[in-house]
Amino acid sequence: MSATVQGKCDPKFAKVREEFERNFAARGEVGASVCLSVNGETAVDLWGGMANPETNDPWREETISIVFSCTKAAVATCAHILIDRGELNPAARVSDYWPEFAKAGKEKTTVQMMLNHESALPTLRDPVKPGGFADWDYMAARMADEEAFWEPGTRNGYHMINFGWTVGELVRRVSGKTLGTFFREEVAEKTGAKFWIGLPESEQVHIAPIRPYIPKPDDQPTEFTVALMTDPASIQHKSFMNTGGWDFNDRKGQAAEIGGGGGLSNARGQVAWYTELATNSGRLVSADRLAAMSMVSVATQRDATLLIPTRFASGYMKSMDNRRLGLGPGTSAIIGERAFGHVGAGGSIGFADPDCGLAFSYTMNQMGGGLLLNDRGQSLIDAAYAALGYRTNAPGAWVR
Repeated sequence: MSATVQGKCDPKFAKVREEFERNFAARGEVGASVCLSVNGETAVDLWGGMANPETNDPWREETISIVFSCTKAAVATCAHILIDRGELNPAARVSDYWPEFAKAGKEKTTVQMMLNHESALPTLRDPVKPGGFADWDYMAARMADEEAFWEPGTRNGYHMINFGWTVGELVRRVSGKTLGTFFREEVAEKTGAKFWIGLPESEQVHIAPIRPYIPKPDDQPTEFTVALMTDPASIQHKSFMNTGGWDFNDRKGQAAEIGGGGGLSNARGQVAWYTELATNSGRLVSADRLAAMSMVSVATQRDATLLIPTRFASGYMKSMDNRRLGLGPGTSAIIGERAFGHVGAGGSIGFADPDCGLAFSYTMNQMGGGLLLNDRGQSLIDAAYAALGYRTNAPGAWVR
């Protein structure tokens, strides 16, 4: 579809604008935003297309959409702020802060294991009650009561939505504030980021409803998708389907503090707080903590949930290059080697790269296929790194 693209773009990043426009013309984009800053200066801030084609409502400067698992990076940032203050110890047992958690094979689980998706709670076995995702105390109790799916710390498996309640409950217990309140006060208000974990009603008018991805006949299904569709007892099926009827286009779902995938923002909103991490400003965390946040803390050849190789840095995703493994499209997300951030379902992303002072985000309302990025988001990232003088991403991450 053709679309009007608005906003600003430094001529140095003209290729980013070209790829953004190509997304609408050739890659099925409906409505989207892309933003990046370099060394604290915004160089690209573009938006375009339709926020809601059914009502002919255009994507405006203030339009936001659910960014799904990009929210996990916001949750991780809250935890790292507490770690930096000495209030949360990554090596400590979770039970030091959350005594009820120490049962059902989880007694030795550490804070670091939770950040690494190693705490063995990738999903819940029994059904979530209707509306359960909007009931924080209920979900935290379910986390505490659930039996570990494996011995914590012996492997990692992406905690698709549960990450928001495992790590998020630690934030609540230590800070005494709800996750959404802590993020708002300690991150959003300090950086000017329009990013919410629990959307106030006043912002409802700006939402672009999410349009689910409709598989094409020639799509190559991933192993995750096969398990999701064929094995109701699998981690994959339960992670995706056992949601208590969570509707991410419903007001109740958007108002709830769902740290594993319910944040709402746009590209500018994510770049606002990632800029502080990309530039080592010290406004959110110290230089030492920032260095730790960018380091790989766990990697595997077969994630127990996603069933692909994954790499994480204490709650954030690192560059993941699975292009040569024949796992199907959408199983890679290639950024700089020092970069860290998170993708969201359908292909959104936000990240910081301290190596070059880059903060980047892309968000949209038309979901794409795959587990990680599709060609819409990756093309924008590739153009940004090329503009910054990076030579290639052939090694598995962008290098100069």
